Amino acid sequence: MPILIDWNLSLTTEHVLRAQGADPEIIRSRRPSLIKTADWALREGLPLLNPRVLFQQYSVKSLAHERLEIYDELTNKNQHYLSGPLIAQHLGPAEKIIVMICTIGKDLEEIASELMSTEPLRGFALDSVGSAASEMLAIQACNYFEAEALTDGLQTTLPLNPGMIGWSVRDGQPQIFNLLDSREINVSLNADCMMSPQKSLSLVLGIGPNAATSGQVCDYCSLNGICKYQNHYAKQA
Repeated sequence: MPILIDWNLSLTTEHVLRAQGADPEIIRSRRPSLIKTADWALREGLPLLNPRVLFQQYSVKSLAHERLEIYDELTNKNQHYLSGPLIAQHLGPAEKIIVMICTIGKDLEEIASELMSTEPLRGFALDSVGSAASEMLAIQACNYFEAEALTDGLQTTLPLNPGMIGWSVRDGQPQIFNLLDSREINVSLNADCMMSPQKSLSLVLGIGPNAATSGQVCDYCSLNGICKYQNHYAKQA
């Protein structure tokens, strides 16, 4: 399966602080020591990133009863599917879909975990670099496929990931992992549908002449209405 590896994750201190749930402006004025820790985490964390995106394109065969039947054009096999209210709502008009898993690898995660027991502040900051990096990688990956679609005169849907309203983690993660050989990028799914490394994201993007975006990603997030950064992420997506 194709793997994209050429990514430039230009993270800033602000990205790290937001990943910690903090307001960068408030932290700069009230807790300047945390800025130094975030800067340290960036210097240490960026060389540990190994961003990769595993993906596969499938063609849409049909949609019935919230079940999207898809097939691989190369093998012409159509036993694959995605299902759920969110899938039906957004991917029904699509002609093709891109299924992807984005990961930054395990190195940063392992070092951050070790630091948590001895230097928790630094460990938390380093872990936040990983969170910000995986988020940025997913955004860049979606932008990449959206740009490709645009050159062909096609539209794209919202990027959908398990855990959004209408597509639970329990339902969505196994569906995605059945469509991709995640071993190629050393990502696995456990019995609780959690990915390892944890700084990984799984996504689906619909493509087609009528695959128009409806709403924003934040509209389908379980934190909608209480997340203080929803406007920030909506602009980035």
